[in-house]
Amino acid sequence: MRVLTLVGAVLAIGAMVVWAQERRELNLRGGRFAPLTWDTLNPAQKTMVNDLLSGTRTALNGPFNVLLRSPEMGNIAQKLGEYLRFRTAVPRKLNEMAILMTAKAWDSQYEWVAHKSLALEAGLSPAVADDIQAGRRPSRLQPDEAVVYDFCTEMREKHRVSDATYKAALTLLGERGVVDLIALMGYYDLVSMVLNVDKYPLPAGAGVPPFPEP
Repeated sequence: MRVLTLVGAVLAIGAMVVWAQERRELNLRGGRFAPLTWDTLNPAQKTMVNDLLSGTRTALNGPFNVLLRSPEMGNIAQKLGEYLRFRTAVPRKLNEMAILMTAKAWDSQYEWVAHKSLALEAGLSPAVADDIQAGRRPSRLQPDEAVVYDFCTEMREKHRVSDATYKAALTLLGERGVVDLIALMGYYDLVSMVLNVDKYPLPAGAGVPPFPEP
């Protein structure tokens, strides 16, 4: 009996150690959706968190507090987002510019703040970013930027692209890059909608919101 009791105690301690090792500090934030904690997550939500943090990302900022409410969908979405940010065929500067254009299309405050600095780090001119924020065509686009700007603008405004615009994008990016660019716009549409519905808060010290509040 003592042996069984000792074995049971060892197993219980082992389980507690494993639980403590697996427990994560999520530091989630939210607006309308209250921030979740590790202890409140169900198994599917924990799987999504573990999958997300085992990839390139190191934090759960942005849409993930909301997407965790539908973890099977959210996990698929976050994997798509990781590819489109970090492994896409679209050059980083152009990728970040397209994200800024999507943020502007939705007046997505957090998305803009989160990605403007990334776009500038990738080589996008501050003047180009300022023009996109103001809702006007930038006056000093580089040739590659103009191709992506025209492609994204036609998709937004006309819901299709002309043969000339498609050919220019194909020449610049190849078929894989064109498809990745389309997917990027769609994914960040999802992100923008999630953030706007949530009224996701800007980070501390972000200053004045980039777009007027509705």
